[in-house]
Amino acid sequence: MKLSRITAFSSSLLLGAVLALTGAATAQAADSVAAVDYVALGDSYSSGVGSGSYDSASGSCKRTPKAYPALWAAANAPASFAFTACSGARTGDVTANQLGPLNSGTDLVSISIGGNDAGFADVMTTCVLQSEATCLNRVAQARAFVDSTLPGNLNSVYTAIRSKAPSARVVVLGYPRFYQLSGTCIAGLSEKERAAINGAADYLNAATAKRAADHGFTFADVAGAFTGHEICSGSSWLHSVNWLDIGESYHPTAAGQSGGYLPAFRSAA
Repeated sequence: MKLSRITAFSSSLLLGAVLALTGAATAQAADSVAAVDYVALGDSYSSGVGSGSYDSASGSCKRTPKAYPALWAAANAPASFAFTACSGARTGDVTANQLGPLNSGTDLVSISIGGNDAGFADVMTTCVLQSEATCLNRVAQARAFVDSTLPGNLNSVYTAIRSKAPSARVVVLGYPRFYQLSGTCIAGLSEKERAAINGAADYLNAATAKRAADHGFTFADVAGAFTGHEICSGSSWLHSVNWLDIGESYHPTAAGQSGGYLPAFRSAA
């Protein structure tokens, strides 16, 4: 009996210590997140085009609280949050217009960029409106740009980010594949065109991931999260052609931001 009581007392002390340590660790983790100064840069995939509820103050940049940067900030309450991502942005726009909030105290940066440099919007317009042969030729041109010019463009913006925020963890997010092949779509682009566009997205992501790694940044791939939720999947997290609001075409829905981009960023951040 005495031994049993000693054992029970010892166990209660151990349990109390574990709970205290766990509580301390949880509080420390919460304090660590709360102390983060976070800046969200990039293009329409970061500003949240396609998600709706746009902040009127952001104008044509179309930033929304439904975009993954704002969702992460709302969930984690960082010490500061600057949201400068803008629809239509290219690498040069980021360096010219979005880096103001970065400084030596910035802890976390997110960015999606490169799709507009590579002519994504023109590729999709060409493929929707013109022949299969013209579409495939335009996709080939975009891939050639990714080989010849995009790496230098990415180097410039990544170098500028690191110069202004030397201690920040920088998370570079990629782009989803747009189509589920052999899916539910019975009209629109040909299967060959859809496969070429998916391949171009993978090609862009691979180039971006290489540049990010070379700068010591973390690349967050979203293609896996969007698998099963592409256009033609029957459960799409991406807008197809939207003739009433053409700018939302081929952008993530609110579900794509919360179910695709947010988990990828949260894991990397």
